[in-house]
Amino acid sequence: MMLTVHVALVAVLLLPCLSHAAYHYDNGGSSKQCSSGKSSCGGGSAPGIPGIPGIPGPAGPAGMAGPQGNDGPAGPVGPKGDKGDSGSQGDPGPAGPKGHSGPLGGSWKQCVFKNLNDEKDNGLIKECLFEKSSDNTGLRVFWNGALRIYNCDTCCKRWYFTFDGAECDAPEAIDGVVYMNTGKSPVQDLHRVRQIEGVCETVSKGTVRVGFWVGNCHGYGSVDAYTGWNSVSRIYVEEVPPPQP
Repeated sequence: MMLTVHVALVAVLLLPCLSHAAYHYDNGGSSKQCSSGKSSCGGGSAPGIPGIPGIPGPAGPAGMAGPQGNDGPAGPVGPKGDKGDSGSQGDPGPAGPKGHSGPLGGSWKQCVFKNLNDEKDNGLIKECLFEKSSDNTGLRVFWNGALRIYNCDTCCKRWYFTFDGAECDAPEAIDGVVYMNTGKSPVQDLHRVRQIEGVCETVSKGTVRVGFWVGNCHGYGSVDAYTGWNSVSRIYVEEVPPPQP
């Protein structure tokens, strides 16, 4: 194909010379040369036809990347997209620490007595009813008020709490004592405000009769006692969480 193109091109370029040949024949058949001094055969002929464009060369190597341009201005905020589908449920998390059963405390009550003035030496002084909501909780109780023993030497009286008529045994009884070494000469009659407090850990739920009693100290016999003179006395009851292990 390329050879055919080249042959055609040569033919076109030689066409003027062929029409005015360097050697031509006259009518007699003899040859004659072209006239001397002519720039081309036939002289004064028109310019030749432009050649056919060559085949494009291969592409050159890519140039170096230019520097990064400045950021353009922010475009307008697009419309809110549709709500996506709900994702699949994740795996269950680790189990939390085991909590205490029953309430965590905070339920409380106080029974208040003004000018109690109880001269009893032995027996129940006062009681306070409390609604306990769980078997697993404890009961915190305290007495606040005046106590005294009178006109005795080396003597002692004991005040203590009961729960439905029985003293606490978990962990131990909730009690307090007043002891006097010398009180007869001169006679001592000292009314002093005292507090007896503790927590009983094994009290059943339901209505609990919290009692405050006076009795004898072990080994000291019975002496004159007095509870709640000329002041406000109180029994406080509170349901509290179970103790730490």
